[in-house]
Amino acid sequence: MAAATTLRRVLRLLSALCLISLAASDELQTLLSIKKAFQDSNTRVFDSWESNSDVCKFAGITCNQNGFVKEIELSKNSLTGSIPLKSICSLPYLEKLSLGFNNLHGRVTEDLNSCLSLKYLDVGNNFFSGPFPDISSINGLVFLYANCSGFSGTFPWDSLKNMSNLQVLSVGDNPFDSTPFPPVILSLTKLSWLYLTNCSIAGEIPEEIGNLVELIELELALNYLTGGIPAGITKLNKLWQLELYCNNLTGELPAGLRNLTNLEYFDASTNQLTGNLSEVGFLNKLKSLQLFENQFSGELPSELGDFRNLVNLSLYTNKLTGPLPEKLGSWAEFHFIDVSENFFTGRIPPDMCKKGTMTKLLLLQNNFTGEIPATYASCTTLIRFRVSKNGLSGRVPGGIWGLPNVEIIDLAENNFEGPITPDIGNAKSLAQLFVASNKFSGELPNEISNASSLVSIEFTNNDFSGVIPASIGELKQLTTLHLQENKFSGSIPDSLGSCRSINEINMAGNTFSGVIPAWLGSLPTLNFLNLSSNELSGPIPSTLSSLRLNLLDLSNNRLSGPIPASLLTEASNGSFAGNAGLCSETIRRFRRCSPQTGMSGQLRMVLLCLMLATVAMLASLAGFCYLKKKTEGVGERSLKENSWALKSFHVLTFTEDEIIDAIKQDNLIGKGGSGSVYRVVAGNGKEVAVKHIWHSDDYTSGKKTGSSTPILARRSSKCWEFEAEVETLSSIRHLNVVKLFCSISSDDSSLLVYEYMPNGSLWDRLHTCKKMALDWETRYEIALGAAKGLEYLHHGCDRPVIHRDVKSSNILLDDQFKPRIADFGLAKIVQANSSTDSTQIIAGTHGYIAPEYAYTNKVNEKSDVYSFGVVLMELVTGKRPMEPEFGDNKDIVDWVCGKLKTKESVLSLVDSTIPEIYRENSIKVLKVAILCTARLPTLRPTMRSVVHMLEEARPACQLLSIYVEGKK
Repeated sequence: MAAATTLRRVLRLLSALCLISLAASDELQTLLSIKKAFQDSNTRVFDSWESNSDVCKFAGITCNQNGFVKEIELSKNSLTGSIPLKSICSLPYLEKLSLGFNNLHGRVTEDLNSCLSLKYLDVGNNFFSGPFPDISSINGLVFLYANCSGFSGTFPWDSLKNMSNLQVLSVGDNPFDSTPFPPVILSLTKLSWLYLTNCSIAGEIPEEIGNLVELIELELALNYLTGGIPAGITKLNKLWQLELYCNNLTGELPAGLRNLTNLEYFDASTNQLTGNLSEVGFLNKLKSLQLFENQFSGELPSELGDFRNLVNLSLYTNKLTGPLPEKLGSWAEFHFIDVSENFFTGRIPPDMCKKGTMTKLLLLQNNFTGEIPATYASCTTLIRFRVSKNGLSGRVPGGIWGLPNVEIIDLAENNFEGPITPDIGNAKSLAQLFVASNKFSGELPNEISNASSLVSIEFTNNDFSGVIPASIGELKQLTTLHLQENKFSGSIPDSLGSCRSINEINMAGNTFSGVIPAWLGSLPTLNFLNLSSNELSGPIPSTLSSLRLNLLDLSNNRLSGPIPASLLTEASNGSFAGNAGLCSETIRRFRRCSPQTGMSGQLRMVLLCLMLATVAMLASLAGFCYLKKKTEGVGERSLKENSWALKSFHVLTFTEDEIIDAIKQDNLIGKGGSGSVYRVVAGNGKEVAVKHIWHSDDYTSGKKTGSSTPILARRSSKCWEFEAEVETLSSIRHLNVVKLFCSISSDDSSLLVYEYMPNGSLWDRLHTCKKMALDWETRYEIALGAAKGLEYLHHGCDRPVIHRDVKSSNILLDDQFKPRIADFGLAKIVQANSSTDSTQIIAGTHGYIAPEYAYTNKVNEKSDVYSFGVVLMELVTGKRPMEPEFGDNKDIVDWVCGKLKTKESVLSLVDSTIPEIYRENSIKVLKVAILCTARLPTLRPTMRSVVHMLEEARPACQLLSIYVEGKK
């Protein structure tokens, strides 16, 4: 009997071993089929996956104690292709499937439901398409990562209802259909990490969120959330990170937020939150606090000065008052502070760089007083030091000027005094130095030439004195030199002629003497020269006529001699006023120059006769034209019939008559919704663009319709466009915004005179018969320059300016293909005291119009951001906003979003003329475009953020060239 029992046991063991052997053989074949499915992947992870090997020794494979495959870990292995789920899910003991951070595409099928033993599933950070499948059969799931993988449609929230053990749910950064906060989540009480950022969650955060007491991370940013932060959130006392930024949350921080004593990262920026920050004063484990772009008020809790871990503090654009805590940032390795655009008072905390790690100190536009603490003079890690528009005073510590890594020093509009010290020679990275409107004095140190990265110098309205150091010519990257309204003296240094990149020189209101150097005319990029109100003497160099100046002002000096004939137009516009020694044969208000020697009376008589003959001929021609016009009846109206009023916004280099006479068909270069545009060449050769706007709808293409209605009663929307454009443009000064020289108005029409852009519009260069192969570096510079122009309009003006018709045809290109934002006929300044943050007049161009127009006529700056996103897509793809290939009722945004399925389809979006080396950079710009064209306005970045993102997407070759140039 005993022998029989033993035999049966042996047989059962042999049977089990056979089954295990067969199962192991099956698993080997399964894994080899998985390898085959990923055969196109650029990876070596499968090198060990061979038919004669033990599957438990395959790279990325973990077996259980019985030798069956338990885990597949293949994340971050550059896998391509679709997931062979049928094969994978045939592994009966598989508990972990990790395929995140690869290049997988296609659909994730319902076969996933066969992976019944899964506890860990990671398919995040891939390029899938279609909806996420129902996974209700995998009810033992503990970890689910499906974030940032291209899934769309409706997420199957109900399939989670039996997953009572789920601890991690990460499905954010997918373009799911909008849905209210899913109620099923509130029953998943074991959740420790909930990542629902940027997945179209709408409505209010439910109070029952407080049921998820195990949560350590709660991330709900970049959604459509409204209402207040619920009190239930204060029950989550295990929270380590709370991300709520970029929603439409309102109300105050909930009472009891102080209970979140483990919170280290809190970001509720870019919402509409109000009230004070008293609850934050109890969160003493905070490392990063980001509450910028809200409406918080009151004082900053003094307890923040005792926070031992705080390293990042960003509270800009709120209504906060009172002082910053004295010990703020002194305990940890503090990184940055930005509390700009508030109403803070008191002194700057002295020890935020105590640990020597601070990179950014941004305190712009507050009411800070006192001196800059001397401690920051040794903060060598600082990159940005900006304290402009405050009430700071005293001397700037010498070491501040010479910080070795600082790129911008902005001290403008304070009450600082004393000199710029020789320490500035140590500021090797300094690009922008802004100290305007202070009480600085003394001479500029010679050592300023050692700050070799300087691009912009702004010293306006101070008490600087002495001569300009001859060494200034060593600043080879200098583009802007503003020294006006100081006490500088001596001659203009000849070495400045070595600054070949300079485009603006303003030395007005000093006591410079000597002659105007002739070499100024050889500076290739100079377009702004103001030397007015000095003591310069001698003649005006004729070489200045070779410059393409937007402004020339030499008034109120001691200049003498004849005004060069090529500059006579400037003389008509005040550029040479206040120089008693100047003379001219043609400008009456200047004395006549002495007759040229050698000219006989007989020759003068001949010239006089020729002039009289010319006058007689012109009079005859005018009479003929008058008679001809009279016999032809009513034809095109002569602009000369009107009485014109000129309003100048810059010193002009042309006359009113030159402009009016040139408004004719031969000079027409374009027509738009707000008027016809003409190219005009003034007598001095200067080119300008003139927009002709008829105020009355009773004139069509310049022809009368016979209406007898008084002109003032017939002023229409065209008149509104003109007035809005003049009001806006006349106050704007920016390198990337088209310059308006003057307006010339009559009762029924107006002329706007702009700088002329010889390379037309971006639309022309991308899409018309003028199309040309713009290389990627040029496209990138156009994108960045245009973004900076819009950033200035939105953030740099006294009141935000909304363009409302951003498109590639309104981005003009100068002779160097530098972009200018143009056509503000539809722009509107948002009134500071307006009860709404939007405008009420629908405008725009099909293909560029933001989707909110479909349900409201309210637009704001984010509508411009959407339109700019379309322009970025044009630059990357080379396509127009509307193309037949996109399909019926679809535009470029729909087309691009429809291609975000696989890595290959994404790359196919890039214009084929862009070389392979730039594909990665162009995709980065495309990502910015996708963010800009988010359907919900609140999800779109600000133009300030767009500029920052584009700067980070700079082509690697450009970065290398900038580095190499900086080393020369």
